[in-house]
Amino acid sequence: MSEVTKAKFDKAVQIIESLKNVPNDGFKLETDDLLFFYRYYKQATIGDVNTKKPEGMFASLTANLVDFRETAKRNAWESVKGTPVEVCYKKYVEKLIELLKKAGDSKSLELVQELEAA
Repeated sequence: MSEVTKAKFDKAVQIIESLKNVPNDGFKLETDDLLFFYRYYKQATIGDVNTKKPEGMFASLTANLVDFRETAKRNAWESVKGTPVEVCYKKYVEKLIELLKKAGDSKSLELVQELEAA
């Protein structure tokens, strides 16, 4: 895949959101996949990470679970600091296409066609 347009990226974001809300039988997003999409979405739409690292991670048990999740998300985003928007678009779209093709069911392959046509 050569250049990925904002329209194609936006379509990929729409597909990810729909799959998170209504899972496809042959397609499941794992935690690592969600972090991958999160990091490139944030970098493409906001730029370099602009939040402070969470402090006091072990202040309470409830806060610990929230802090762990937020820290993982922030670290994922920070790991792509300086990545140009176009590269983020491309990585996001290519990863989604890869996962959909790997699932291989008819709905996933239909989504690949929609995305490639965007």
